[in-house]
Amino acid sequence: MGAVPAANSKEVDSAAGDRKQVQDELLPRPRSGRWKHLWCTCESKLEESMKARFLRGAETRLRIIRTAADLFHKQGARATSPDEIIEASRTGKGQLYHYFRSKEGLIHEVLQTYLDEIRMASARVHYEINSWKDLEKWFITQVELQKSYEMTRGCPFGTLGNEVTANDELVRQDLNLIFEVVKNKLVAFFVREKARGNLGKPADPERMADFCIASMQGAMLMGKIKRSSQTVETTVQEALAHLKSYSAKA
Repeated sequence: MGAVPAANSKEVDSAAGDRKQVQDELLPRPRSGRWKHLWCTCESKLEESMKARFLRGAETRLRIIRTAADLFHKQGARATSPDEIIEASRTGKGQLYHYFRSKEGLIHEVLQTYLDEIRMASARVHYEINSWKDLEKWFITQVELQKSYEMTRGCPFGTLGNEVTANDELVRQDLNLIFEVVKNKLVAFFVREKARGNLGKPADPERMADFCIASMQGAMLMGKIKRSSQTVETTVQEALAHLKSYSAKA
């Protein structure tokens, strides 16, 4: 997956505010003289110590998320135990449950990280579609990603989606949001193409976007089952040919 996004400005400001409050409580500020100099020295050391602790905590949290994401993609969330995540991430049970109250909470954070990567254009799959070449790249990067795992894995979203039951409403909503964001990017491209007169009247941007996602999900599933990229590559070629058949010049 793409790089995990850094903390946003609100989180940074909040953390800084927490550190300042603790400092004020531990070390009341003297007004002048030698004690003021000593206080400033202590304040500086305390600030450095607390900053290092916060950074270590953030790094630990991100390491757990990345490890869980890889394991979920490899074998699904149901087959992945908290102990496996703890061992693979080199963390402790206390740390896991400090940052994530439950396994469902961890799955939620993994999916939120994927969503952030898509929105920030830092994902391994190309989601910014402004031309037919970009659309082709969107298809191909997913094929290449699957081939990099020797066809042993499918789509990370599809893998988790296949496990969703009636009791997994939060996970279902997270996955639905991810697919909606991806769909909206595809729809926006097809809408622009139609507005420019490049697509014929029968072209329906919503249906075309759904077709793209469904074709890719099905192709990757079959590729994983067959352990072959041929089905996926053939599906991509046929999907692109079908989409281009809506061209006003066709």
